[in-house]
Amino acid sequence: MSLCLSQGQRDLGHSGSGGYSDRDMAPPEHLISPSGPEEETEELTTRILDAALAEFGAYGLRRTNVDSVARRAELARATVYRRFAGKNDLMQAVAIREGRRAMVAMVRAAEGRPTVEERLVEGFVTGIGLARANPLLARLISSEPEIVLPYLTTESRFVAFARDFLAEQFRRSPGPSAVASPDAAAELIVRLAMSFFLDPQSCIPLETENDLRTFARTYLVPLLRAGTEPA
Repeated sequence: MSLCLSQGQRDLGHSGSGGYSDRDMAPPEHLISPSGPEEETEELTTRILDAALAEFGAYGLRRTNVDSVARRAELARATVYRRFAGKNDLMQAVAIREGRRAMVAMVRAAEGRPTVEERLVEGFVTGIGLARANPLLARLISSEPEIVLPYLTTESRFVAFARDFLAEQFRRSPGPSAVASPDAAAELIVRLAMSFFLDPQSCIPLETENDLRTFARTYLVPLLRAGTEPA
């Protein structure tokens, strides 16, 4: 969103090769139980999460279980359980990994823009576009909203993860115009973006990229300055 590539590299462990390394897409450490050498653990974690993502896409969240993920990954069930306590941790780890991938894309879309305001606008447009174009996310929200929505909102660390990432981008963003309250601005922007994605029915035009840019300039950019004016 506000986003400079150098900070994205630091936060995401970007490989610098133009692609994603296993470390780039690793879930937070609290979701994984370490076992074995680090490289082996990362490779197995990636394999498990790839299998979980494929299972969720093929069968949905409700019908997927640890056994089916283990079979698709061609691993023993115990191997999966050594790294993830259960299906809930797998779901959350997949969501955060896919969120990290989206944030890398937003970093790249926004790099080179001269101001924090312009980087925010381009990051917002890219993020909403990626979410709308994700067939798995669209399917799950449509078919299993009672399961998937809590993992994006009340029962997930995803909002906090996205807020912290964005706030750090604001703090380190090059160029003029420091953000008055990075954490508050980031949280408001993340919550607004998620709300409009999850419930797109609105009197505000948001269908096209130009609509999204107009919305971001009109309503999101002013949040960067909130709190700077005297009461």
